[in-house]
Amino acid sequence: MIDELLEYNRGFVDKKGYEKFITNKYPDKKIAIVSCMDTRLIELLPAALGIKNGDVKIIKNAGAIISHPFGSVIRSLMVAIYELGVVEIMIIGHSDCGAQHMDSDEMIEAMKKRGIPAERIDMIRYCGIDFKYWLRGFDSTECSVKDTVEQVRNHPLIPTDITVRGFVINSVTGELNEVE
Repeated sequence: MIDELLEYNRGFVDKKGYEKFITNKYPDKKIAIVSCMDTRLIELLPAALGIKNGDVKIIKNAGAIISHPFGSVIRSLMVAIYELGVVEIMIIGHSDCGAQHMDSDEMIEAMKKRGIPAERIDMIRYCGIDFKYWLRGFDSTECSVKDTVEQVRNHPLIPTDITVRGFVINSVTGELNEVE
């Protein structure tokens, strides 16, 4: 499947398909969006917000969750703020999220079935990784979004003048509802 993508890419470059996407690294709208990696949102989210290439910074992960206060999501937000001029942040969860109700014990069992030795998992625990927290899901998308908004608003390295708001997007219609 990767080879098919690479073949398409060669044609894309040869035909200069990239020309309509040329922009710079600074977001025109000065907004960063933290959202889920769900495949339904790849085109739906930009279409529902009316954004195009170059408008915003989009940070995606499973569930739009901040799993560590000094992990890659916060690091990306700090780069967006301090290096690229972002002044507003949107946290966007979505309906029917695959990360909802995730169970760390079930995921660890799936790892073992795929050949990850139990000793390796135990070593990682010994090194301080809390699988229950790191691989957690959530019961309510709204509560998860609210929690993520609060994590960003209260982070010691995020300036207090940054606007942070949370939303849930309907993964079928694209309708956004703000989480208060």
